[in-house]
Amino acid sequence: MAISNAAKEYHEKMFPNHKSDFLATDPEFIEIFDNFAFDEVVNHDDLDDKTRFMAILSALLGCQGADEYRAMLPAAMNFGVTPTEIKEIVYQAVAYLGIGRVFPFLKITNEVLTEKGVQLPLPPQSTTTTENRREAGTQAQVDIFGEGMRDFWKSGPEESRHINLWLADNCFGDYYTRGGLDHRQREMITFCFLAAQGGCEPQLTSHAGANIRIGNDKQFLIKIISQCLPYIGYPRSLNALRCVNEAEKSGK
Repeated sequence: MAISNAAKEYHEKMFPNHKSDFLATDPEFIEIFDNFAFDEVVNHDDLDDKTRFMAILSALLGCQGADEYRAMLPAAMNFGVTPTEIKEIVYQAVAYLGIGRVFPFLKITNEVLTEKGVQLPLPPQSTTTTENRREAGTQAQVDIFGEGMRDFWKSGPEESRHINLWLADNCFGDYYTRGGLDHRQREMITFCFLAAQGGCEPQLTSHAGANIRIGNDKQFLIKIISQCLPYIGYPRSLNALRCVNEAEKSGK
């Protein structure tokens, strides 16, 4: 088996004039992976390259693939993912992965952007204040999940009600209201965070339903899962597909 011309061409688009060291140490593996990931997978559907790489970066955050994230970040930029979009992906990941898992990726992002000559910090993207973040977050929840979320922030048992409040003012009010990405893009990257980390199937099903509700339909989500599969593996991809099917079924 040899690396296909299509895989070589795509690899060149990602990494111009770069030859992997693994071609010398692991040629058989590189043939298998490149032919699959950079030919069979990328040519399976019509997902655009920019969306593909936003999903891949998000999935690598979710599965803690720091070395691969560092490698793929320049490729994402070569396919049009902007520094602001990259930063917004990393920032929003904190709400779903926690700072303990995201901190290394923030450092990597800053290092790669600096190497690329990007001036930091980037222009501010916040649109809320301390005074209105809860209301803005609630509105984002309503826009994405429906009117049933209007009073979610004050629901639930008293001892844990503060977490529902934090979901409104922090998760949605601090992050989803920022510029740089729209709601559909933010729900797509959240889907990738949850699918890639695993063990979050109830939340993944909920966000699959939210994606479908705002226009990221089942076929789109299947494309996203398919493009992330080489980076997160089959078990988590199949779990994500099951969650999409459950969300579609419950939404009918």
